[in-house]
Amino acid sequence: MTTTASSHHLSPAFPGRAPWGTANKLRAWQENALGRYLETQPRDFLAVATPGAGKTTFALTLASWLLHHHVVQQVTVVAPTEHLKKQWAEAAARIGIKLDPEYSAGPVSKEYDGVAITYAGVGVRPMLHRNRCEQRKTLVILDEIHHAGDSKSWGEACLEAFEPATRRLALTGTPFRSDTNPIPFVAYEEGDDGIRRSSADYTYGYGNALGDGVVRPVIFLSYSGNMRWRTKAGDEIAAKLGEPMTKDAVSQAWRTALDPRGNWMPNVLRAADQRLTEVRKGIPDAGALVIASDQDSARAYAKLIREITGTKATVVLSDDTGASKRIDEFSGSTDRWMVAVRMVSEGVDVPRLAVGVYATTISTPLFFAQAVGRFVRSRRRGETASVFLPTIPGLLGFASEMEVERDHVLDKPKKGEDDPYAESEKEMAEAEKLQDEETGEQEEFSFEALESDAVFDRVMYEGASFGMQAHPGSAEEQDYLGIPGLLEPDQVQMLLQKRQARQIAHSRKKPDAEADLLELPAEKRPVVSHKELLGLRKQLNTMVGAYVHQSGKPHGVIHTELRRVCGGPPSAEATAGQLRERIAKVGEWATRMR
Repeated sequence: MTTTASSHHLSPAFPGRAPWGTANKLRAWQENALGRYLETQPRDFLAVATPGAGKTTFALTLASWLLHHHVVQQVTVVAPTEHLKKQWAEAAARIGIKLDPEYSAGPVSKEYDGVAITYAGVGVRPMLHRNRCEQRKTLVILDEIHHAGDSKSWGEACLEAFEPATRRLALTGTPFRSDTNPIPFVAYEEGDDGIRRSSADYTYGYGNALGDGVVRPVIFLSYSGNMRWRTKAGDEIAAKLGEPMTKDAVSQAWRTALDPRGNWMPNVLRAADQRLTEVRKGIPDAGALVIASDQDSARAYAKLIREITGTKATVVLSDDTGASKRIDEFSGSTDRWMVAVRMVSEGVDVPRLAVGVYATTISTPLFFAQAVGRFVRSRRRGETASVFLPTIPGLLGFASEMEVERDHVLDKPKKGEDDPYAESEKEMAEAEKLQDEETGEQEEFSFEALESDAVFDRVMYEGASFGMQAHPGSAEEQDYLGIPGLLEPDQVQMLLQKRQARQIAHSRKKPDAEADLLELPAEKRPVVSHKELLGLRKQLNTMVGAYVHQSGKPHGVIHTELRRVCGGPPSAEATAGQLRERIAKVGEWATRMR
C-alpha cells in the first residue's frame, strides 16, 4: 500500500521526464483541483485538463490519498486502449500503487492495489467489475471518459459495472463528443437556451496551460496546392486546396493531396523534416509523427521518409501486439520519425514529439484536438510544437480555436438554430472507428487521384495568420521552416511578424511578371468554406434587395454598379473578400440615403 510521502514526491509528468521547474511538486492546477476535491469529497468528480497538462499525476495523487486514508481499498483504472492501460500501470508503480494491466477475470492477486482495464473489457464483462466494486471499496478512474459513450453498450456496461463504486474520478483532455450519447457519471446542466451541457468540477484548458508554461505553443504550417482527380463518373476535376468547394469536392481534393503517389505529400514531408532538423538544434531528441489514415498510406509515407531522409521511420499500424513496444522503443530513442494510424488519438504518449504532419481526412474537432495533443507536452521552458496541415477550412478553423473550451452538448438545438459544438454523427462515427478497416465507404466516393503539387500557404499561431504563398524549397518557405525550436510564446509572435514583413518587402521589389503566386499576406486571404461563401452571397442579395426598395433601382443595376465600383467577377464567382467589400459598399450607400 502507498504511504503519505508518495503523494508529495510525484513527478508531474509521466513517464519519467518532468517539465522545467516542476520536479518534486505538483503544478498549481493539480494542487487546486486536488484541494477542490478534498474540500467536498464528492462521489463523482469530472476533471477536464488539456493534453499534456498532467491528468495522470493528478489522478494518481488523489488515488494515493484515498488509499492512505482508507476511503477506498482498491483502484480500477479504465483506459481507451491496451497501450494506455499499460502506461497507467507503469505510472502508478512509480509512486507505489501496483495495478495489474493484464487482469481478465477472477480474484486480483494480493500484491496489487487494483487493476487497469479497457472500456472494451468492461463492455464484455460488466458484472465481473461490478462484483469487485461491491466486495471492496473502490476508486474508479475513467480516463478519457467520452469513450464510455462510444456505443450504447459501452455506456450501459460502465453504468452497470461502476454504479456501486465508492468514488468515481472522470478525466478528459479534449472536447467532448459531437453526438448526444449521454456519458455515464457526468453531470449535465440546462442552460438558458434549454440545452443541457456537461458540467465539469474542474477545468484546466489549453489557454491556461499555455499561460502557465505547462504546454508548448503550437505553430501550424499550412500547405495549399493544385489537385486533379477523376470522379466515379469519369469526370476530371481540378481544384486548389483552400478554395471554397462543396463538401464532396473538399473531401476528394483532400484525399488527392494525401495520396503518396502525388507531389504534395513528399514536399510536405520534406518541409517537416527540415523543420525537425531546426527544432533539434535546441531539442536534440525531438521527434516527428505522421498521422496517417490507413495502413497502406502509413507504409507508403514511411517509404517516402526513408527516401527523403535516408533513415527508417517507426511504423505503428494499429493497437495490436507489438504496437506498445514499438512506441516505447521510439519514445526512449532519438530516432527522427514515426508513422501511426489508430494509435494517435490517445495511445501515443511520447513527450519528445515536437513536429507533426496531419495526413488523415478525419475532420472532427475531437480527433483534431487529440492529435495535436500528442505534440504539446512541455519538458522545459521555451519548447515549441510544429504541426503541418493541408489548407482545409475546417482544419484551419480548429487550429484557430485551440484555446476554446468545449462541453458535451446532450440536446440537439431546435431546428433552424446553429449548434456551435456539433459535427455530424456520421463524421463522429468516422473518427471513432478503426481507420484501417474496410468500410465500403471507398466505393461510395470512388475516385482516382491523378496529380498534386504543394505550395506553402501560411503559418497560424494563436489564431492569427502569417506569411505569403511560396514554392517548396524557396527562400520564403525556408524563412518559416527555420524559426528556432526554443522560443517564448511572445517571441514566436514577434518573429512571425518580422518574417512576414520581410517577405512582403521582398515581394514588392519583384517585377509583376515574376509574381507567379498569389502575392497577398495570409490575413488578407481568409480560408472560407463553401457554406460560408453561400452565406455571404445570401447576405449580399438580402442587402441589395433592401436597397432596391430604398433606391428604386432594379437588382441587376445595383449588382452591376457594385462590380464597377469594387471590381471583380459576378457574385456567383466572387471571392469571400470581394463579397464582403460589396456588402460593406451597399451598406454605405443605404446609410447615405437615410
